[in-house]
Amino acid sequence: MINKHVFKTLEYEKVKEALKEYAISEAAKRKLEQLQPSVNISKIRALMQETTEARIIIDINSSVPLSALEDTETIMDKSDKAIVLSPLELNSIKDLLECSKKLRKFMDSMKTVAPTVAGYASSMFELPELQKDIEHCIINARVADGASPDLNRIRKRILIAEDRLKQKINSILSSASYSNMLRETVVSTRSGRYVIPVKREYKKKFAGNVLDISSSGSTLFIEPASIARVQEELNELKIAEEKEVFQILSGLTELVTACAREISINIETMVNYDFIFARAKYSQSLDCCPVEFNSANIIDIKGGRHPLLGDKAVPLDFQVGHDYRGLVITGPNTGGKTVALKTIGLLTLMVQSGLHVPAQANSNFAIFTDILADIGDGQSIEQSLSTFSAHVKNISSILNCSNEKSLILIDELGGGTDPVEGMGFAVAVLEKIYANSATVIATTHISQIKEFAEKTPGFENACMEFDIDSLKPLYKLSIGRPGESHAFKIALRLGVDRNIIERAHEISYKEHKEYSCGKELELQPLLDEEAIAAHSEAVCEMRDTANNEKIKEKGDKNKNKRFKQGDCVYISTMNRTGIVYEAENKKGEVVVMVMKKKYRINQKRLSLYVAAEDLYPEDYDLDIVFESKEDRKKRKQFSKRHIEGIIIDNPRKDG
Repeated sequence: MINKHVFKTLEYEKVKEALKEYAISEAAKRKLEQLQPSVNISKIRALMQETTEARIIIDINSSVPLSALEDTETIMDKSDKAIVLSPLELNSIKDLLECSKKLRKFMDSMKTVAPTVAGYASSMFELPELQKDIEHCIINARVADGASPDLNRIRKRILIAEDRLKQKINSILSSASYSNMLRETVVSTRSGRYVIPVKREYKKKFAGNVLDISSSGSTLFIEPASIARVQEELNELKIAEEKEVFQILSGLTELVTACAREISINIETMVNYDFIFARAKYSQSLDCCPVEFNSANIIDIKGGRHPLLGDKAVPLDFQVGHDYRGLVITGPNTGGKTVALKTIGLLTLMVQSGLHVPAQANSNFAIFTDILADIGDGQSIEQSLSTFSAHVKNISSILNCSNEKSLILIDELGGGTDPVEGMGFAVAVLEKIYANSATVIATTHISQIKEFAEKTPGFENACMEFDIDSLKPLYKLSIGRPGESHAFKIALRLGVDRNIIERAHEISYKEHKEYSCGKELELQPLLDEEAIAAHSEAVCEMRDTANNEKIKEKGDKNKNKRFKQGDCVYISTMNRTGIVYEAENKKGEVVVMVMKKKYRINQKRLSLYVAAEDLYPEDYDLDIVFESKEDRKKRKQFSKRHIEGIIIDNPRKDG
């Protein structure tokens, strides 16, 4: 049996809850609640075949005549204990027999497309005689008058007696001699006997038996003496009716008990069908497929999706077990590493439960005797466990239990402690798991573990892809190469000085590397996020004007010229003009001021719109253009003398 601890970690229980929504009967829901992954490949194959055939059936005709089996199991327990069944309970048995008959007929029509599942119905019993007897005796959840000749005769006499009673009572109510005695002309019953409300002061004048008294004591409820004999006769008839009804129900209960074995088989088969078709309906709801499976520890997932993410899930392609049985996945936070781990583990549990999975039909899953996972924080305040301690506790258990038929899933291996020690611990764990012949998939942020996976036979690197242009993860797994560190590129993309980035790289990797804006970084703000927002707003405004095409047309004629400070240039990526603040550097980048904000832009994206000499008079002070009035005043003060405490926020760099 697979360790149940992993069910919660991989959210297997949530899949079972979703399955139960498609079951009709409570018995089938209980069976789904008890569903667990099997390690017997023959049983898994049989369960998968059932799910596949049931899916074929509902794709052809979704109206499968299944019964909700309301209280049928309890009803059969009563009949076994010689407890007489009520009309309502007998009616439930009749409905089950009717449904069994319809289901057999339905499955007969599906034998060619689903021989195994359709064949189960052949074990069901129709029991037409029992069904006919119940239908004859029970109508509208009541024993019918025609259930027996004696019952029919008794009920006719009851009707006659009740009619005589009504006539006598009506004569009393309408009699002038009784009008002053009555509190009101209303007839009621007490203990099944008819009574009339009489004023207390007329007790001796009104012949009859007092059966009740009002709370105030002013009204007596008297059974008139004139109807007492008829009332006695009616009561005797009703007792006779109850005895006859009991005899009829007892007889029907005996018939049900005599067929208890056949009915129980029908119930069991109906529950099993409900159990199977719940799996098929779940498969249909998520567009799942049957998949192949093996005992060679090979996992080959094509287009796999996490079943709880629905349409939001990015399809996962994954392989392990051919040339390697250890995989190290790297990538940025929120990049999808943990989801990938859970998807692999959860789909494996589903396959071993005989369920279809949201993946392509040519996917192949290994059958493991155990799935061991360390996913999530696991920190406990009550037990005083740190994040790292919780991971170590789980991993220790994993190391003790892992073998050649185990699938090991470890998230953030080596995390939560000193990176150097974490790296050593992670490598040692991977080596031990591999020595135990287990299949292991681990995620990590530690770069040295990538080197271990690259150099160690039996291991492979993988990464979650990341779009540096949009600064967003793609949630796509790429096997065969380690994940790159995007921290420096992201920092550069967000405006951190390249010298700082290059120095950070040198400290981290003991080598020098030049960071260039590159094509994806053509629009690199030198200022903050506020500048980016201002730029976006300016672009929207410019696109609304009719002059853009004229600007672009004029700018194209002057493309690829060298620019100098003060030139007005057209920026193709921004679809507007700006003023050159800093001339082109050795990397071909020009600093351009747009809406008082400065951007470093590749010169290939610029074209001359108006030259500086055509814009400004000779010897024109460009500080007026590039600096604020306040900064120019400060600069003038500095030219005379040093003044403590005065700072120019954006000093001009002469070009």
